[in-house]
Parts: sequence; C-alpha cells; structure tokens
Amino acid sequence: MLLRMVSVSAIVLSTITIPAVTASADVVDAMSRDLGITQAQALTRIRQEKVALKIAPAAEQAAAEAYGGSWYADGELQVAVTDPARADAVRATGAKPVLRTKSLASLNAVKTGIDGLSKAGAVSKDIAGWRVDVQRGAVVVDALPGADVSALPEDVVVNTTGVQRPQTFAAGTVGGDPFYTGNVRCSIGFSVHGGYVTAGHCNVGAWNVYGWDRSWQGEFVGSSFPANDYGWVRTGGGWWNVPVVLGWGQTSDALVRGSWEAPPGTSVCRSGSTTHWHCGVIQGRNETVNYQQGAVYEMVGTSVCAEGGDSGGSFITGDQAQGVTSGGYGNCGSGGRTWFQPVNEILRTYGLTLLTA
Repeated sequence: MLLRMVSVSAIVLSTITIPAVTASADVVDAMSRDLGITQAQALTRIRQEKVALKIAPAAEQAAAEAYGGSWYADGELQVAVTDPARADAVRATGAKPVLRTKSLASLNAVKTGIDGLSKAGAVSKDIAGWRVDVQRGAVVVDALPGADVSALPEDVVVNTTGVQRPQTFAAGTVGGDPFYTGNVRCSIGFSVHGGYVTAGHCNVGAWNVYGWDRSWQGEFVGSSFPANDYGWVRTGGGWWNVPVVLGWGQTSDALVRGSWEAPPGTSVCRSGSTTHWHCGVIQGRNETVNYQQGAVYEMVGTSVCAEGGDSGGSFITGDQAQGVTSGGYGNCGSGGRTWFQPVNEILRTYGLTLLTA
C-alpha cells in the first residue's frame, strides 16, 4: 500500500547530526487530533523531540552530580541543575539548563523511601500513586480526598486535584486482534527475539497464550505483578515476530528501530486491541501506581487514554519503543491517564533483545 509521507529536513546541533525525520501523514493526523495541535505543529514537535532524545544522555552527563532530571518543553530539552557552574556545560549540549535546589538522586531517595513504606503496608490504599516530578523538583503524591498521608515524609507535595483510583486494563474474552490467556484478553507489546513482551498482570496463571484466531501462540516464560507489571511470551505454533506496532488502519503501522527513553513532556502514542491508536504526552517517569492488587514501581505516567483489553499494548515515540500498557483511569471518550512499564527494564530483567527494523 502506498503511504502518504511527510518529512522534515535534517538539522545539525553542535557535533550531533540529527537525521531527517519522516512520519506518515496518518501519524501526524493522530498527534494533531489527540494533542490538539495543527499538523504543522505536530511535524515540528516530531523534529524537536528527535533532537531532545538524541542529546539527553550527553546533557545528563554534563550536569554530573548536579543533575536534577530532564524534560521536553517549549520545543527543547530542559535539564534541571543544582549547581549553576554546570549550566554552561549543559547548554553546550543543546539543552536548556534550569536551576533547581534538589538533585534527581535526592528526589529518587525520597520516593524510594515511600516505596519502602508501601512494601511494608504503611501506605493507604486511598493514595493512588507517587512520583518524582522533575519539572517541579519535588516528589508528588496523588491522594484521593480524605486519604491518610500521615505516614509520608513531610517534604512531599500532596495532590488531590483530579485524582482517581487507577486500575489495570485487562478485559474478559471478546473478539478483536489480541492475545488471550485464561479468560483474559490483552495486547501484544513489542517483539523480541523469540517472542514478545507485554504486561505481567495479563498472566492469570494459565501460562498458555492464544492468538487473535484462538490458535496456540506460545506461553509466558516469566511475569511479575504487582511490584512490576511485565512479562514475556515465547512464541511457537508457527507464529513469528516482526518489529512493527499496529496502526489499526487509523495510522500506518510503525516500525520499531530502538528504545531510547523519552523524557517527560515528549509526545507518545499507544496501540492496543480495544481502543487502537491514541496519542498524548509523557507526564512523568519513576512513578509508583497503587493498584488494589498492590503497588507497581518505576512506571511512566502519560495523558494517553486506554480501556479494558489495551493492557500490554505498545507505547512508542516516533520509532522508539517506550513501554507496555499497565493501567490507569478514565476512557477514550472522556479522557484519562495511563501508565506504562518501561520496555528497557523488561529487556534487562529477562536478558531479551528488542527486535528492530
């Protein structure tokens, strides 16, 4: 099928050459629809985010021990630094330095402390989650109104505005283009050599997995939920794996070429077997989601909507795999918030290699 393609010319930033950005018009349309921007703005954003992802590792290295985290905003990568003397080195990488009082290491230590309280059962179930918010330079706790926050450290920011109780996005058996295990339907995340990765809560103890046509597809080799929300399926029965994320006819299928981790503020799109293709932005990394089944740590929060059956599905920025859908709240009619399990952690945990084009 001939695809309409739109492109942005290559740019050169310092000593880093950013290759020309090419995106199907359907991807641009989806971003325009879900982010509320024009097609021209979507194209510009794709180009700018490509730059931000490319320079992020060098910017973090330049900040050294003064690094306070990074995010995409106002068309560029912004980097928090606690030492003004590091600002010029960060600026030389092409990023914008922003002065903050707390390093990312110190913020992560506070969040890790809350994670420890959670594992000990000392965090109320009415607390929906907690995260390091690098843009604010603080640890933010999302709590339902009336939640007991007395066990939390005093220096956290408690947010009760717009907070809803998160839930996983598995679903009962229905038709579609999914995979099935037991009486649960979920979505494939990303192909790896020998199989694919998906959400851990999709493994309900049945282990055997069946494809969209209900033929045997493989089996869960490993999974973890709660604490984590990841698993991987070794495929068999004649099924093969390709480095593609389905566009469901709403957009062109996306080729997967790597797994650079996108900073907060970057656009991201999700593919799932229920609501198909939707886009939004990454709102925060290293967030803890407090499901009824237990807390899940080191998640990434987004503004993308999702619904039951989308669990395990792909989150992708451009051609870079980001993670697999875990859960959230809301729906794709009224909107909501969704978290994903970072794909690189899954690859490291099981010693897997992402299948790329």
